[in-house]
This record gives sequence, C-alpha cells and structure tokens, in this order.
Amino acid sequence: MDGEELTEQETALYDRQIRVWGANAQRRLTKAHILVSGIKGTVAEFCKNIVLAGVGSVTLMDDRLVNEEALNANFLILPDENAYSGKTVAEICCESLKDFNPMVRVSVEKGDLSTLGTDFFEQFDVVVIGYGSRATKKYVNEKCRKLVKRVAFYTVDCRDSCGEIFVDLQDYKYMKKKLEETVECELNFPSFQEAISVPWKPIPRRTAKLYFAMRVIEVFEESEGRKHGECSLLDLAKVLEIKKQLCEANSVSESHIPDSLLERLITGTTEFPPACAIVGGILAQEVIKAVSGKGDPLKNFFYYDGEDGKGVMEDISNSFTS
Repeated sequence: MDGEELTEQETALYDRQIRVWGANAQRRLTKAHILVSGIKGTVAEFCKNIVLAGVGSVTLMDDRLVNEEALNANFLILPDENAYSGKTVAEICCESLKDFNPMVRVSVEKGDLSTLGTDFFEQFDVVVIGYGSRATKKYVNEKCRKLVKRVAFYTVDCRDSCGEIFVDLQDYKYMKKKLEETVECELNFPSFQEAISVPWKPIPRRTAKLYFAMRVIEVFEESEGRKHGECSLLDLAKVLEIKKQLCEANSVSESHIPDSLLERLITGTTEFPPACAIVGGILAQEVIKAVSGKGDPLKNFFYYDGEDGKGVMEDISNSFTS
C-alpha cells in the first residue's frame, strides 16, 4: 500500500492533515481501497470522514431503494423525491460523496455480500459492514481472513442512541511513540466468530452491558428470520426469552442484561443523529489509524450510549478463559 509519492495537488489539498499525521501516513491513505456495506446514518458519517481524509477509493454496497426510512439520519440523501426516485441508497450516496472530495474514487457495487467469494474482497484494504446480520458478519470476516494480504475488518451497528463497533485487524503491527522514541508494537485480534463466542461468565461484570444486549438482539433477529432493525415492542417477550436462554447457557444472572436496555434497542429503530456523528467519527478514526499504521488501535469492541454520553472500549477475547 506504500505506492507512489503524493502529487502536488494531493499535497496542497491535504496540507493540514499532513501536518498532523505526516506525509507517509497520507500517502498510505491515498492508496487505500475501502469497501462499505449498509449505508445508514452512522455509516454515512463514516464515509464522509474517510472521503474528506483522502482515501484512494470507496466502494459502496446498499441495494435498498431510497424511501422515507432510508432518509433517517442519512444526510447524504437529499429530501427531494425527484432526485432519488428509483435509485438505490448506494447510488445516491455515491453522488453526494463525490462532491465532498473529487480526488477520491467513489463507486457502487451491486449484489449480496453473503454470495461473494474470497477473490472479491482481495481488492480492498478495509471492509466495513454496517447493520449486517450475524451470519453476514461471520461470512465476510472469514473470507477476509482467508486472504494472503491482511484486510482490516470492521462492523458497526447503531440502534437508538446506542452504538457498537467491532474491529479485526488480525496480526497487526504499528508504530507508537514512547517517551522520546518510536517503537513497533504488535497486537493479535480475534475473529468476529471468536469474539462473540467467548463464554460470558469469565468476562468482568464491569464490561459494557451493550456487548451482551447486542448478542441477544443478533440471536433474536437470526432465529426469527428478521432483517436488521425489524423489531418492535411486540417482540419484547421473545427477546427476553432469548436473553434468559443465553444467560442460563452462560451461567450468569439475568440481571447481566437490563430489560430496559433491550427494550430501548428493539423500539429505538430510528438512529439518533448525534450518536451517528460520534460513532461514525470514531470508526473513521480507527480506519485511518489502521491504514496509516500510526497510533494505538481500538481492540476490539467500542460502545457508545447517548443516555450517559460515555464511550468505552472492551477487549473481548479468549484471554478470559486461558
């Protein structure tokens, strides 16, 4: 990804951020190819940030036709029915993103992620899955891990004013300043499947409740054959039943996951724009760090809850059981 030197035009356009993270980091960004799937409010914020940062290319996947629901919190879709009639979310967002930075190649890829082979993902340096099913996240993460090259993998999910980011950088080396010198550091990341399969009992009780609550919602949607966000207050009884089953299987108390939190997640299907901006900004920051190889990466979950305004990083891995 090191590639060629920055052009004069790139150096002039990205002058301010080059002063922050250096020319080498910017050069890596301009050679990076990003795949983004599922473009709702938080992912729209993420896309805007990485396009402004000057990545090489962004490929968008979202075959949903633009409707009133798609307009929610997604500022990339203008509220003009004549402008988006008959077009997909990816197509409209592509047009908007090109205006933010003409030097970034933004394109649309149609199709279903869960049907694409390993070769498709080889053309990217970063893959971001927004609002995907548990099965899709597992499938794409496994495909990325089978590649010879390292592909940084992220998932992001926002419900109401709550957000979750998952990161898998596999075996990742990066540079970090320590006192007066710069040292190389290395981290090993678990896959998505490994991270969500960690037994709950050894996990410290101080761990964000959102980690457990999101797993309950994922299991509910998968078992009921629902798409992301297809739930309501009418589903609360079934969700609580699944919570009970998971808590019993993991030998933890049901108080581990507050009922009120689960109720928020299944009824608050409309994203909260300020939360989108925060979570989308954090995600963009992490992708920039992973591509540039500078700074401590997030390992391996991040949670934000707009009710208390707090964001926390949680390292969920098999280290709890070893």
